[in-house]
Amino acid sequence: MLPKHVKQPKTLFSFEVVLLKTFSLSKSLKSAALEFEVLYKCKMTPVSSPSLSMAQCTGLQYEPVAEIGGGAYGTVYKARDIESGKFVALKNVRVQTDQNGLPVSTVREVALLKRLEQFDHPNVVRLMDVCASKRSDQETKVTLVFEHVDQDLKTYLERAPAPGLSPERVKDLMKQLLSGLSFLHSNRVMHRDLKPENILVTSQGQVKLADFGLARIYSCHMALTPVVVTLWYRPPEVLLQSSYATPVDIWSTGCIFAEMFRRKPLFCGESEMDQLGKIFEVLGLPPEEEWPTDVTVSRKNFPLLHARPITDFVPEINEEGAQLLLQMLTFDPLKRVSAVKALEHPYFQDEEPATQTESLNQGVKSAAGGICV
Repeated sequence: MLPKHVKQPKTLFSFEVVLLKTFSLSKSLKSAALEFEVLYKCKMTPVSSPSLSMAQCTGLQYEPVAEIGGGAYGTVYKARDIESGKFVALKNVRVQTDQNGLPVSTVREVALLKRLEQFDHPNVVRLMDVCASKRSDQETKVTLVFEHVDQDLKTYLERAPAPGLSPERVKDLMKQLLSGLSFLHSNRVMHRDLKPENILVTSQGQVKLADFGLARIYSCHMALTPVVVTLWYRPPEVLLQSSYATPVDIWSTGCIFAEMFRRKPLFCGESEMDQLGKIFEVLGLPPEEEWPTDVTVSRKNFPLLHARPITDFVPEINEEGAQLLLQMLTFDPLKRVSAVKALEHPYFQDEEPATQTESLNQGVKSAAGGICV
């Protein structure tokens, strides 16, 4: 039975039935009602066949135009909203279900992302809609509909004319990136997979974080298939398989900060151990007391290396920028600067705004995979 304050629909679509089954498992009726209300406001697509394709599932409102990306979590499509004519990005999540319906964790994660929309933060891509279809008794496809931006940061850097972005432009991009990250962290959302490919940049130079929160939705329920995910932006605690929290995003942001100046990644490892080695070659081997105790990899596996000046690797960065970068690339996550504290750093004081002309000069093209050179 639906919570009293949620209007009873005339007809329940199959996905809604799955949702209702899910809420029977929730510990808190109030929490479950809120989660259902958030998702029920999204347009649920009626299902006539468990084998509907993406186009059929979204055809009532969204017309797929082109495949624009893919990766560990599936394919991303550019589509047109038939009602408004605007372009959107469609991301599909295939979630395993059982007799109890969708896992409560999935409903809660999607509901949390949908709640963030009400804040309309300028540096976070909007989750505009959620639609779903039950593919079989064991699987439901959830389609997340995001606002579409044609250019990511990787493309933006590639298209920057020599010698690259100006220091003022880098500072502006970093301030926007940290602003979006601070907002997510304050709402208990951890990105976990920050990299230039999922940081979007509009033609006006506005930064928008994308794919936040999705790693947690996917990782719990995606099929156990081999995937290749870049290691270059992963922090030591993740590489060592230690416990982690929001500081993982700060490390990734530091790597991206350096890359904005270098126009190529800072650490380019080929495996977890190699990636750690690349990090220690720059930052030095951390002291024994900072090595996590909940890991199987021993500190003794690595040579005793001393830190080198970060300006050897990022020569264009100024002194205050170098200080902030090192605070982001701190081995101990408990000592790593937070997003909100980073925004208060002297590096961002007395900044000169980047010109709009410089932003518009960065061309727009589809993102492609990159390598270190």
